[in-house]
Amino acid sequence: MALSKLDRRIRIKRRVRKIVSGTAERPRLSVYRSNRQISVQVIDDVAGKTLVSASSLCKELEGKKVTKTEQAQCVGKAIAEKAKAAGIEAVVFDRNGYLYHGRVKALAESAREAGLKF
Repeated sequence: MALSKLDRRIRIKRRVRKIVSGTAERPRLSVYRSNRQISVQVIDDVAGKTLVSASSLCKELEGKKVTKTEQAQCVGKAIAEKAKAAGIEAVVFDRNGYLYHGRVKALAESAREAGLKF
C-alpha cells in the first residue's frame, strides 16, 4: 500500500532527526510549512528550549498582498536578524521532511543572505 504524503514526510523527518541535532553553540533551525503559512524556530535540543522563532503571521506581513515564496523570504530574513540579536551565528538546518525546494529553499537562502551560517 502506498504511503500518504504526510506519512512519507514523517518517515523522512525521523530519518533526518536521527542525525541532525542542535546544541547551544550550533542550534537547530527547524522549518514548518503549512498550506498558507510558514514558521521557523531555532532550537537547542540539549536544553530542550526554543531560543528564537519567526512566523509569517508577524505584523510586518499582516496587511500586505505577497506570494507565499515572498512570505518565506521575509521570514528567513527575520529569523536571521533575531538569531544575530540573540548571539547565534551558525545553525544546523532541519527541513523537517519537506523537500529543499520552493518556499523552504527561499527561506534558507534569505536567512543565509542575512548572515546566518549553515
